[in-house]
Amino acid sequence: MEVIEAIFSRQSITNLRPDPVPRELVERLLAAAVQAPNHYRVRPWRFVVLQGQARERLGDVFAEILRDAHPDVPEAALEKEKAKALRSPLLIAVGVDAPADARVVEVENICAAAAAVENVLLAAPALGLACKWRTGDAARDPRVKAFLGFEPDQHLISFLYIGFPEGEPAPVERPNFEDRTTWME
Repeated sequence: MEVIEAIFSRQSITNLRPDPVPRELVERLLAAAVQAPNHYRVRPWRFVVLQGQARERLGDVFAEILRDAHPDVPEAALEKEKAKALRSPLLIAVGVDAPADARVVEVENICAAAAAVENVLLAAPALGLACKWRTGDAARDPRVKAFLGFEPDQHLISFLYIGFPEGEPAPVERPNFEDRTTWME
């Protein structure tokens, strides 16, 4: 797939088959991710690959957070919250290291990790996979970060939901740049 075609055809796909994603494909995605540019070659991204029961344990953390926030929440809502981690057979959580080099500004590390995420989003279709980038409140919760091995002040910028697409995705309207661009000469 040509890069321009990949950019213009990229979309978030929710309907995924339950088939596991082979490790070789996961490694290809991660290898693509780390090709992202980063200031001073600090490689600030951290990837946590969740498959199988690890997704169920993450779902338990999601449900625990909901129960603590709303003690009277119905069991059905807790089950729905748990199921969020099971939306795909593979999840990759992406965290960002705080700058350790005085020359690096925090936002540069965040941008580098976001570029790594975009590389995964673009590489996935070339490997026959679909991918969706999600965050939400869970990405900021210290219990989720602890479960994933991140520090409380470490940014968790993405849950990548990855799997084989179920059918062909419907075409989506592509955004335009004109209303977000100022030309200066």
